[in-house]
Amino acid sequence: MKLENENLILETRTRAGEMTSLFDKSKNRELLYQGDQGWSGRNPTLFPMVGSTWNNGSYTLDGKEYAMKNHGLIRYADLEGSTDGSKIVYTMDSSEETKAQYPFDFHYEMSYRLEGKKVIIEYAITNTGDQDMPFSFGLHPAFRTSLTPEEKFEDFSLEMFPKAEAEQIVFFDDFSPVERPTVMLDKWQLSREDLKKYATLVFNNIKASKAVLSWKDEPRLAMEFEGYPFLALWSHPTESDFVCIEPWFGHADYEKLEIPFDQREGTQILKPSETFKASYSVEAL
Repeated sequence: MKLENENLILETRTRAGEMTSLFDKSKNRELLYQGDQGWSGRNPTLFPMVGSTWNNGSYTLDGKEYAMKNHGLIRYADLEGSTDGSKIVYTMDSSEETKAQYPFDFHYEMSYRLEGKKVIIEYAITNTGDQDMPFSFGLHPAFRTSLTPEEKFEDFSLEMFPKAEAEQIVFFDDFSPVERPTVMLDKWQLSREDLKKYATLVFNNIKASKAVLSWKDEPRLAMEFEGYPFLALWSHPTESDFVCIEPWFGHADYEKLEIPFDQREGTQILKPSETFKASYSVEAL
């Protein structure tokens, strides 16, 4: 499905309700990564799990074992879509298939609308069952960096607003205890060396609610994400011309922690009939 105004052309698909294209008409350029390099994804939504558990997605609830793929359910699902020409809405309801992996009843809804040079994406997740529902939620949008051979990945930067201290979660392949140094979350000059060293840059207790992606001194886009406690920055280890800006509620297991699913760091608990809401926006600059 598609939305268009004088500034942008937005295209989406039913698989995960993803954006497939966000085209800046004034600059004649695509803002989104097209899944054509090291990573085949584009911008999946992460629910009801961000990342995976330390034992490959397996977890126990009330004495019963379950398992989900990396990043949960939505990214692999075909959603129901509708549009009135000014807004696109995608929905999904729990089913016997989802409850075999995640034993809770829910209604998931996401929507897109254009406002000037900005696309606004809103989420509403409702607990339609009769028991408390633990979950994580996150975003995973990937944005193009180099558009021409002259534009190098390392010439791009991400600047955060407001600039403030945050806790970096430094994790290791062997699930040994994480390190949590305090860092200044302000401006990151894109660096394949950083990505090689850390795999994913993950920050907790963030104050930032906006990131601006620039090539040298030329801003390309701004992403706003009010209210998310975690932020991750990632690109594929195979050299690829994109960067993911990922605000999260919760994160993958970085240590071997024998704790209940509902006590993982950042887990949200939704009571019956309650609705969790979140949003973000992407603006062409």
